[in-house]
Amino acid sequence: MIATKGPVWHQKQKKQGIVPKRLRGLDREATWSFSHTDGWVYGHGTFCLTSHTQHGQLPVLGRFIWMPNSAHEAKRLQVEMPPYKGLIQTICMDSKADDCQLHAHLQQSCRMQLLTVPRSGADKTPERRHMIGQMRGRFNRMIYRQRSTTVEPMQGLVKDIFDLSHCWMRGDANNRWLFAAMGVAVQIAQREAYRHKRSTWRIKEAVLGL
Repeated sequence: MIATKGPVWHQKQKKQGIVPKRLRGLDREATWSFSHTDGWVYGHGTFCLTSHTQHGQLPVLGRFIWMPNSAHEAKRLQVEMPPYKGLIQTICMDSKADDCQLHAHLQQSCRMQLLTVPRSGADKTPERRHMIGQMRGRFNRMIYRQRSTTVEPMQGLVKDIFDLSHCWMRGDANNRWLFAAMGVAVQIAQREAYRHKRSTWRIKEAVLGL
């Protein structure tokens, strides 16, 4: 979640289409979302894919794109994964992906194993118990632990490079192309670092041309 450029539009007023007279420079297309880390944020969202560090490989950014702040990441995951069939075997996502149907869909349609954090006590059906049993295998738990050192830091890297504490621009269309451009710039710098066996994290100067 990235806070909007400009003032915040109160959720109740936004639903009613009421814009206070003194509210200037408002991003009308931004939306509200909540996380336990940041609380409620009015702004725009991002969808990020990051490779895992297996066999000594360095993590790299696979995808960094705009999405509505209020959209569900797990639903976006289901849309984004089919083109990667045969290229990706395992997907790690936070508890938002705790969905039995999503797990089955990715296995059957994309041949991908989804790993997430199942809700406590939510193991009442055979389908749920089967899904949880797969996720809690020793190897899968080891793979999922890598998420804390790949996915989350990678999003933080992009935000740090471009100072994304707030959006640079207003509106869905502007942020859509801007986030995509930021993602490509990071990918180019990481590709060069990877080719020369340098850290794919220390790329800020290369991205910004410093």
